[in-house]
Amino acid sequence: MKGVILAGGTGSRLYPLTRVTNKHLLPVFDRPMIFYPLQALINAGITDILVVTGGQNAGEFLRLLGNGKDFGLKHVNYTYQEGEGGIADALRMAEHFAGEQPICVALGDNIIEKNIIAACETFRRQAAGAHIVLKEVPDPERFGVPVFEGDRIVRVEEKPKKPRSRYAVTGFYMYDARVFDRIRAVKPSGRGELEITDVNNLYLADGLMTYSILDGWWTDAGTFESLLRANNLVAQTGANQVGPSAVTGSADPRVGRAAE
Repeated sequence: MKGVILAGGTGSRLYPLTRVTNKHLLPVFDRPMIFYPLQALINAGITDILVVTGGQNAGEFLRLLGNGKDFGLKHVNYTYQEGEGGIADALRMAEHFAGEQPICVALGDNIIEKNIIAACETFRRQAAGAHIVLKEVPDPERFGVPVFEGDRIVRVEEKPKKPRSRYAVTGFYMYDARVFDRIRAVKPSGRGELEITDVNNLYLADGLMTYSILDGWWTDAGTFESLLRANNLVAQTGANQVGPSAVTGSADPRVGRAAE
């Protein structure tokens, strides 16, 4: 399985910090933000990685990450997204890199206390389809929110005003090679972007999506409030932990299949 880190966008919610740099290069405690999703992929055994970036500071990623030697990698791939067309539009840039292999996608501003090892192992056992990682949060209206029937997800709603569950779809997604066909089938949303939620709902409609519940805390770092929270959490507990229980799964062992 290959890895894709999405680190483009304008970072407008973090102006003026992002006036002179890419959001994903901002510090979170003692490391640049992008170090955290990169290490999460590596901890899950994913070492063939593409960084999708954009904007005026794309070259800084090469200066920072180089060929990945500091992370034990032999090589890091890079590509450039023009403009800001949404998560699915950024993922579209990875089609040539992915080829016919499955991919694990990480949003560049997502940080976790522990790891996604169990989720990746679940996905690797699938013959086809997709897998999403969920986390219960106090503010699900900020994210894509799964709607359950029993233990099955029937759809994902994007930033609903009245969330139907307390779970958020985190910024870790796993897809088979058909994801790029599904992206091509998606139409721009009302805000003019290709939404990853729409891609996920196409998999759900075909009964080809599984999910797992993340162990430990999770946060994005795309607003001033969440960036502060990320700094505090990392300072207090650290991040990207790999412990003895990592291979056997999370503390909440629920793994469900989407409605067919």
